[in-house]
Amino acid sequence: MTHPCRPVTCSATVLANTPLAERTWKVDIDAPELALRTRPGQFIMVRLPGQTDPLLGRPFALCDTLPGGRGISFVHLVVGKATGMLARLRPGDPLEAWGPLGQRFPEPADGARRVALVAGGIGQTPFLAHTRELLGTMGFAGDRARRRVDAVDLVYGARTASLHAGVDAFREAGATVHLATDDGSAGTRGRVTDVLAALPRPDHVFGCGPEPMLKALARQCATLGLPCHLSLETPMACGLGICYSCVVKVRDPGSPAGWDYRRVCVDGPTFAAGDLVDFG
Repeated sequence: MTHPCRPVTCSATVLANTPLAERTWKVDIDAPELALRTRPGQFIMVRLPGQTDPLLGRPFALCDTLPGGRGISFVHLVVGKATGMLARLRPGDPLEAWGPLGQRFPEPADGARRVALVAGGIGQTPFLAHTRELLGTMGFAGDRARRRVDAVDLVYGARTASLHAGVDAFREAGATVHLATDDGSAGTRGRVTDVLAALPRPDHVFGCGPEPMLKALARQCATLGLPCHLSLETPMACGLGICYSCVVKVRDPGSPAGWDYRRVCVDGPTFAAGDLVDFG
């Protein structure tokens, strides 16, 4: 697998920094080169220029492309020092960004008419661009916009309603949104897998979120015989495959052990669920 475009490094400018939910922010950056090159499922690395603490960049999925291809947006949850600093950015502030990194989302299964996107926590972030791509409302990185499926269901779970981020944008993009919360404050009280089980049967499932959720989703799809791809949120340091800090076990019939390590940043972040050794 290869990148559609070679990664580039750019000095970006913050256009907007908008709160979406509790501790959740959407950052729009002026980066036309990244908008031209990045496709749904891929990610970028971002760091604050001139900072040595934190020193390393942080990975963020493509959330959306800005109108006119001026730049892109990414979404983050404030969980530590780096994301706390990102939350304080203002329009005009500089950022260093490099990408696109990783592989785009694969095409839905042949003949697929209905796709389910299953997200937990901050895992909805790559799915807005994917929704637009699947429903043909936007082309990315020079691809012609074309409708790939008839319907997209977003199944989105969080601990509580205040953590659901960007829900209206998904509805505006054409997805049917189904919410779940641990405490019952929005949508169904319970797990995203329970919500998915109650929906019309999809032809392909994509998931992104906490690892326990992804493992449960992988088992559910295996039982139902549904094609399933999972976008992993594995921590990474370089994003370029150099440091090997983000490896995951993937089935490999050619290996003596029957599996081998793959780098999430280069070979992923999306993998077929059935290929992931510890997710079956």
